[in-house]
Amino acid sequence: MSEIVRTAIVTGGSRGIGRAVCVALAGLGMNVVVNYAGSANAAQETVELCKEKGACAIAVQADVSTDEGTTALFDAAIKEFGRVDVLVNNAGITRDNLMMRISEEDFDAVINTNLKGAFLCAKKASRLMMKQRYGRIISISSVVGVRGNAGQANYAASKAGLIGMTKSLAKELGSRGVTANAVAPGFIDTDMTRALTDTVKESILSQIPMGSFGKPEDIGAAVAFLASEQAGYITGQVLCVDGGMAM
Repeated sequence: MSEIVRTAIVTGGSRGIGRAVCVALAGLGMNVVVNYAGSANAAQETVELCKEKGACAIAVQADVSTDEGTTALFDAAIKEFGRVDVLVNNAGITRDNLMMRISEEDFDAVINTNLKGAFLCAKKASRLMMKQRYGRIISISSVVGVRGNAGQANYAASKAGLIGMTKSLAKELGSRGVTANAVAPGFIDTDMTRALTDTVKESILSQIPMGSFGKPEDIGAAVAFLASEQAGYITGQVLCVDGGMAM
């Protein structure tokens, strides 16, 4: 009997942390479905990086904040690879402002992509994984979801919501061999953090015991471990990859 090749869906996989996660899972020999919202070129670059690891990979454009989008994403994964073993809820946006200035539209946009999107994907994944009696659901939360952050009430709420949802999923799915965990990155060297002013960067670095920003690959490695066979008895946990910031 041939060994099962696991298949992973990574939402928001075209760049930054999502790309690093895709490449790390490809390194484990998994098939990778790279979900993206906007840049087809960036998504294809991620696909090629996965193929360089010897993995099979495809890019699928889908808006994960909608039921139609998540249905199309999972249908594409099943059509190409026949199964879904790992789901990484990584897609996320920010619309930062002080609470009193956040518009209802900006609140809804962040919650719909970051939290509702993860709910829709996890709902579809859980049905497949329960039948298989195997699965890994990993949601990318944030140190902001653990600590809160001024000017990010909507983002913090969405990321804290992911933690609560993860723990609930772990209790619902554990008896079927499906784990659910969250990774909470700190400040990672991505396009988002590079846009910060030097003053803001210095303020952030002063709060990080290790004194530096993390790399996307740090998050990729953490996700790859939680997605691996070796992490089969770990569920309902939040792994902070933040240089000690959330202690």
